Amino acid sequence: MAKQNVAEQFVDILVRAGVQRLYGVVGDSLNPVVDAVRRNAAIDWVQVRHEETAAFAAGAEAQITGRLAACAGSCGPGNLHLINGLYDAHRSMASVLALASHIPSSEIGLGYFQETHPELLFRECSHYCEMISSPQQMPRLLQTAIQHAIGRSGVSVVAMPGDIADRPAPEKSIEHALVTTRPSVRPGDTELDKLVAMIDEAERVTLFCGSGTAGAHAEVMQFAERIKSPVGHALRGKEWIQYDNPYDVGMSGLLGYGAAYEATHECDLLILLGTDFPYNAFLPDDVKIVQVDVRPEHLGRRSKLDLAVWGDVRETLRCLTPRVRAKTSRRFLDKMLKKHADALEGVVKAYTRKVEKHVPIHPEYVASVLDELADDNAVFTVDTGMCNVWAARYLSPNGRRRIIGSFSHGSMANALPQAIGAQFTDRHRQVVSMSGDGGFAMLMGDFLTLVQYDLPVKVVLFNNSSLGMVELEMLVAGLPSFGTANRNPDFAAVARAAGAYGVRVEKPKQLAGALKDAFRHKGPALVDVVTDPNALSIPPRISAEMVTGFALSASKIVLDGGVGRMLQMARSNLRNVPRP
Repeated sequence: MAKQNVAEQFVDILVRAGVQRLYGVVGDSLNPVVDAVRRNAAIDWVQVRHEETAAFAAGAEAQITGRLAACAGSCGPGNLHLINGLYDAHRSMASVLALASHIPSSEIGLGYFQETHPELLFRECSHYCEMISSPQQMPRLLQTAIQHAIGRSGVSVVAMPGDIADRPAPEKSIEHALVTTRPSVRPGDTELDKLVAMIDEAERVTLFCGSGTAGAHAEVMQFAERIKSPVGHALRGKEWIQYDNPYDVGMSGLLGYGAAYEATHECDLLILLGTDFPYNAFLPDDVKIVQVDVRPEHLGRRSKLDLAVWGDVRETLRCLTPRVRAKTSRRFLDKMLKKHADALEGVVKAYTRKVEKHVPIHPEYVASVLDELADDNAVFTVDTGMCNVWAARYLSPNGRRRIIGSFSHGSMANALPQAIGAQFTDRHRQVVSMSGDGGFAMLMGDFLTLVQYDLPVKVVLFNNSSLGMVELEMLVAGLPSFGTANRNPDFAAVARAAGAYGVRVEKPKQLAGALKDAFRHKGPALVDVVTDPNALSIPPRISAEMVTGFALSASKIVLDGGVGRMLQMARSNLRNVPRP
């Protein structure tokens, strides 16, 4: 049997760690690794058109599967293109292993063609970033990188010169059993005792939930019922906590809705469950706050805590719920449920008048119809910007749907690449990319990846010919919009020219039929919907003192807007409130 080289050993270890595909763009320094993938039936090479797409796709795959995913870039400019997608994966706590191949080892430090220093460049967007400078470092270095990515839920980067990859692997290399799953983390008894005492003493408790509540829906609902608590959520908590939730009071933050803001400010104890909610302008400064998080470095980053609890949400609540005293008064909960329903009643009216006839089409209407027609287990990938608004307010989670976006990193152009990674995990599952025209155009080349692999991703393009969120930020800051207009082609015609299904929608009555036809199509499809760039309603009190972007410095007002089927849920919950 021929002796393994380092590249073959590298690929074998990825396979043992559960990696099924390697996303990237080929290049000379990567050739030994790509050839090793070609000869290994257990792993596929996914050829994308831009390395940034490779990193976004790997991050999405990791979020969908909960397993390690991988991407690769060739030396210098090739692996540099990975960095934005790796930042997003790292901040999304997605376990990703990135291979940054390098120039010949003998030329490092001598200003060689395409020379960079990946072991320095990727440090801020990874838990582990090291270079293999000798075959003798294998396989220990790669195994260490994998365990950092899985154990700490983030990115690891391995830099490897192409000549090292082509050398024989060490004969007596040390390989050990890889850790591929994370353990549960339970808080200590001291912290639990303190938390029980705080809950028992409080009259009004509010739960505010983030992505750390994944897998803990039942435990959160049981806990909320025991202490009669309203339950709000951040954007990343929406898919995990909003559905089947009779305690729901909506979402806080600039894109928020309902009574979540009031519930977090009118309580006397606020419990943050699995959220690193970044917008501290929306958090109270005059109530007691407890934070429960599996990552201790997140504790207290956003607000002053009265108690920090290190543990994952599910295990913490399993220990906590039986120990707290059941509360009997629903007064605070019922008050917040009524405020929530009233708030939704108020904002929904603006988007129900003649919406089926409005041209250009209301983007809210597009999101609402999309929510109704999409599969119950669809995966939605959502571009940063106004698409975040429509997803936050119109997509209805149910425990089976997934909603993925660049919610922590806030990058443009994430939706299409993330849809690629999501679709590769299951070709039979519906994947919908909610793309803005600005984001789609930025990485439009990878629409060709859909065609090349016949991936049945459905791109629903919210085409308002502008960078809508940036225009809004300028307006909030008292500035005229400048540099935000896009001169766009007929994207549907571009899709058809590329060999995909494409249809352009300019009138509301065409929308439902166009979406149904696209969903029925077996391969990739693009629905180019011309939407109204002036659709967002702005409260009159937004002032120039507000910080641009998503944070607020002064007034803590949320944007007004529609809420789709969430109003129905709020009305249903309100019907369950006992009448005096």
